[in-house]
Amino acid sequence: MNAQAIVNAASAFALFLTCMAFFLTAYRVIRGPTLPDRIVALDMLVAIAIGFLAVVAIKTGFNLYVDIAIALGLVGFLSTVAFARFVLTQGKPVDEADPMAGSTDGRAKSVPSRAKRPTKKGRER
Repeated sequence: MNAQAIVNAASAFALFLTCMAFFLTAYRVIRGPTLPDRIVALDMLVAIAIGFLAVVAIKTGFNLYVDIAIALGLVGFLSTVAFARFVLTQGKPVDEADPMAGSTDGRAKSVPSRAKRPTKKGRER
């Protein structure tokens, strides 16, 4: 068995594993119970795609795939940061998102108290 046959067998096995990881991660993107789960799964999809492109570059000897993988890594990082920023600001009132917003004198607005929630026994705190 020569070196080229070993590289071909290893790259075929790696492609199979990356395809399986891709499908499992895509399942998590679709069925993820929360938005942060889906964001992490999308980031993982980008990492798997980069690995897939690297294996294809090794298997075919075509080095343009490496450049594409680098560009995909950059886009994936920026999209993950954007999604994380979106999750951070999602659902918060304007006062909690940026306490300095709307104040003309530079002081933060007072944060309104939270509504009283019933406890397990039905009493309010």
